[in-house]
Amino acid sequence: MTAALLGTSYPLLDAFLTVLWIVGFVLWIWLMIAVFSDIFRSRDLSGWGKAAWILLIFILPLIGVLIYLIARGHKMHEHAAADMKAQDAAFRQYVQQAAATGNGAGGTADQLSKLADLRDRGVITPEEFDREKAKVLS
Repeated sequence: MTAALLGTSYPLLDAFLTVLWIVGFVLWIWLMIAVFSDIFRSRDLSGWGKAAWILLIFILPLIGVLIYLIARGHKMHEHAAADMKAQDAAFRQYVQQAAATGNGAGGTADQLSKLADLRDRGVITPEEFDREKAKVLS
């Protein structure tokens, strides 16, 4: 059979090249998203600087991204690390604040006032009050 009847002389090679094009396209999209996210999270760029970089990338996509990676690529990791530290600090502060409220039952002072009220009404004994107070304060 001739190549014209089969449609192509190397069908496996064509499939391989198609897969390479698809992988390259996905990598290109990922790189564009990474560059755009870095542009928007950069606190050291002014609004006009961000607009200029975005305009350059839209006008000359391949060259614009390569220029950005050469000029500011070393700062991409720094920006990502700073954002991770900020998120970690915010999470830790939230956890400490949530733990201080005592599982939604209020803060330490609120729990002690409730225990004192129960003791004053005679619902719990002074010994039980002291034991619960020690648990709340520990």
